[in-house]
Amino acid sequence: MTQRFLPAVFMRGGSSKGVFFQARHLPADRAAIDPILLGVLGSPDPYGRQLDGMGGGLSSLSKAVIIGPPSHPEADVDYTFAQVAVDRPVVDWKGNCGNLSAAVGPFAVDEGLVRAAEGEALVRIHQVNTKKLIHARFPVRAGRAETRGGFAIAGVAGSGARIRLDFLAPGGSQCAALLPTGRAVDVLEVPGHGRLRASLVDAANPAVFLDARDLGLTGAESPEAIEADAALMALLDRIRRIAGVAMGLAATEAAVGLANPRVALVAGPLAARTLDGAVLDPAAHDVTIRMLSMERPHRAVPMTGAMGLAVACRIEGSIPQALARRGARPEEIRVAHPSGMLTVGAEVRQAAAGWVADSAVVFRTARRLMQGEVAVPG
Repeated sequence: MTQRFLPAVFMRGGSSKGVFFQARHLPADRAAIDPILLGVLGSPDPYGRQLDGMGGGLSSLSKAVIIGPPSHPEADVDYTFAQVAVDRPVVDWKGNCGNLSAAVGPFAVDEGLVRAAEGEALVRIHQVNTKKLIHARFPVRAGRAETRGGFAIAGVAGSGARIRLDFLAPGGSQCAALLPTGRAVDVLEVPGHGRLRASLVDAANPAVFLDARDLGLTGAESPEAIEADAALMALLDRIRRIAGVAMGLAATEAAVGLANPRVALVAGPLAARTLDGAVLDPAAHDVTIRMLSMERPHRAVPMTGAMGLAVACRIEGSIPQALARRGARPEEIRVAHPSGMLTVGAEVRQAAAGWVADSAVVFRTARRLMQGEVAVPG
């Protein structure tokens, strides 16, 4: 045989898709898993399309999830996330995908890993990459996760059953603290550009938040326009790597990984055009974001990026806090992104030792798309 086959499920979670495995069907050693995931997703692909695998040529469509027995006393399952590069033989294990987190609970119930009674299920998830806990709540019917419902999310056609995700204590997922430098705003020295203000925040995933105007942008630019500007893309990646060193993620710029930190352009409420041609009402949201993930502009916003932004909006003196409108409910931040708008809840407080994020809450949908066996090239 030139190929072998592994039990797997192809799932959508939020605005991402990925291949889900039970841990017992994969080797224990991550180094042995890497070539399997690269083959399954179809990477590396110099054409950027992953036609020979399950990936879709975008970072949001080139992902894998491994679910196994819990190693945390307060969890029902362990959830390990892998981000697979499209054009390089790279599998990044350092961060989490907030969108695919929405599919973990339904997968665990449908696979029989967690028993759930009729009604609302609670699945307590140990996110292995970040060592954080996530509580997923969603409806169950006849022993399986319900997919039908009237809840819609921007960037995904149709509607589905609502899944509530509570990310507990999301600060310091990879860095030493919510604010790795201890400051709400840092000034980075960027060769060829000069001094640049940035808010370096690690909530759910590390990110560097920039005022779009400091780079001569409005914040309403489309992902395609950003990606077409080679000089801007190179500058943003240089900024991201400089920030990664400042956040303690690597000793040198070259050693900073592809996945984290992410870099985000932030603006206040804008009448920006979305990917479906609609124009957003500035009165209907509080802040605007354009985020890059795996060196490409995201077509929506990574869920962990939206959570990090919501947390940053509640930290006095940060760049997002200065740009965002104060809503009627300060713990809820309405985030505008290229595919529409979403609301994120963030509970943040200032303690004696500094700023602390107690939780972040988002609502998503998920659906099992295929199940069976996936081919691993020989």
